[in-house]
Amino acid sequence: MLVVREMREPDIETVSSVRIASWRTAYAGILPQAHLDGLSVEDDARGRRKRFGDADGTTLDLVAEDAGSVVGWLAMGPCRDDDAVPGDGEIYAFYVRPDVIGTGAGRALADAALRAAGERSYRRLLLWVLEDNLRARRFYGAAGFVPDGTRSLWEVAGVAVPELRYRRDLP
Repeated sequence: MLVVREMREPDIETVSSVRIASWRTAYAGILPQAHLDGLSVEDDARGRRKRFGDADGTTLDLVAEDAGSVVGWLAMGPCRDDDAVPGDGEIYAFYVRPDVIGTGAGRALADAALRAAGERSYRRLLLWVLEDNLRARRFYGAAGFVPDGTRSLWEVAGVAVPELRYRRDLP
């Protein structure tokens, strides 16, 4: 049974594993392969552990758990963009294990994020997605997010990778 709950410290290693596996699958052919090959679950977990310990309560980390195993992770909080206005929230990260894509874990995380955004009185929720990540763009579209026309270049290992910003207005 799929459950979405707040992330706890014992989840950090698994969340890092989900993130790295997701990057290697979703970003293959988009980001430099050497960069993807160089990703380390241990390094990611070390950084995540520090951020988790330093958290000030403005960021919410959610995990999707199926049969006791974390299969997805989403982080959100106040929007960090220069043009953000009060009431803007942002999904900072959103990943599910590649082998559970299409099982509803992503949808459950998205639904939980939308509920949390409402509880935090966000008027809209924004996120950034790699322009060439067509699967994610379809998913976000199905979840009610639309491109807002804002584009950025994200430099990864010396390569400029285009990103698009999506938004969903909230009631």
